[in-house]
Amino acid sequence: MPRVLLRVEGAVLLGMAVFAYARYGGSWWLFALLLLAPDAGALGYLAGAEIGAMTYNAVHTYVVPGVLVVAGTVIGSPILLSTGFIWFAHIGMDRATGYGLKYRDAFGHTHLGMVGKMASRGPN
Repeated sequence: MPRVLLRVEGAVLLGMAVFAYARYGGSWWLFALLLLAPDAGALGYLAGAEIGAMTYNAVHTYVVPGVLVVAGTVIGSPILLSTGFIWFAHIGMDRATGYGLKYRDAFGHTHLGMVGKMASRGPN
């Protein structure tokens, strides 16, 4: 049950981020261009699972997009605000589909359970 709730929370985050993005008038071209950008953090897996987990997790936490949204609001920067909302949307999308923060043993081992080929090896 907790895994289901975490996925629902991810879907809610995705919905809220898209709503906020639309409300504040961001460019949908920018949204499409940047939505998958945080997945560049997975390139760390080229250096091994431990480095990959660190780089992936670094760009899949709420810290940086939260700072961007606050900074964008405080200084009135639409690009910071937009980037933060897009980043939150990406994280929400990942969490809703089961891609959570990674453990350092394998890409498919996440805080939401196993994903990909690892999921077929047994229960999450």
